[in-house]
Amino acid sequence: MLEAIDLRKSYGDHAALEGLNLKVKAGDIYCLLGANGAGKTTTINLFLNFIEPTSGTAMVNGIDVTQSPLETKRYLAYIPEQVMLYGNLTGIENLEYFARLGGHAEYSAADYQSFLDRVGLQANAAHLRVRTYSKGMRQKVGVAIALAKQAKALLLDEPTSGLDPKASNEFSALLLQLRNDGAAILMATHDLFRAKETGNRIGIMKSGRLVQELSTDEVSHADVERIYLEHMH
Repeated sequence: MLEAIDLRKSYGDHAALEGLNLKVKAGDIYCLLGANGAGKTTTINLFLNFIEPTSGTAMVNGIDVTQSPLETKRYLAYIPEQVMLYGNLTGIENLEYFARLGGHAEYSAADYQSFLDRVGLQANAAHLRVRTYSKGMRQKVGVAIALAKQAKALLLDEPTSGLDPKASNEFSALLLQLRNDGAAILMATHDLFRAKETGNRIGIMKSGRLVQELSTDEVSHADVERIYLEHMH
């Protein structure tokens, strides 16, 4: 579903991403680990076509994002560290707006409520203005938008940063539901524990390069930490 082929991004003499080759299939949760500046966010921005590659190709569902940006966005949902919602609208109004923007005008009010119920948003919160929401509640609306868009792939950039342990655990459970539904998920994170608990594959990035890939069922939490720190030295 997501594929990077010799993907590079440079800013003058600085290489933000160097020759990335990466595949994320349906049913994968692929976690990108690395320090700030390692190339994680650059990778996600290239898949979203927020920036153009210096060379190489970013593919979504077999389609080059630079050649068909609008078509590829139909398959994608993006959940950044701070989900951008309209504070003066309610949760359900935000959901309806973004679903319609994504080409889905077929839902009823009951459908929108069902999406919010599925992601675990408190029943009384759906009709409250989003400016009153906690970060965890906003992230849940972000996942509900992905469900309503019928997104085949999710791009997540530090989605659990700043969440308390309970909210972080709830968010991870939502990702596992989406994976079981067949979504392809690429998540940039600093959270080694969540990467091991939630992901089935881990990629470690350093200075714009993918330096190692791991299958989470073959390593322990201690292994992930040890391998990561070895690369960071």
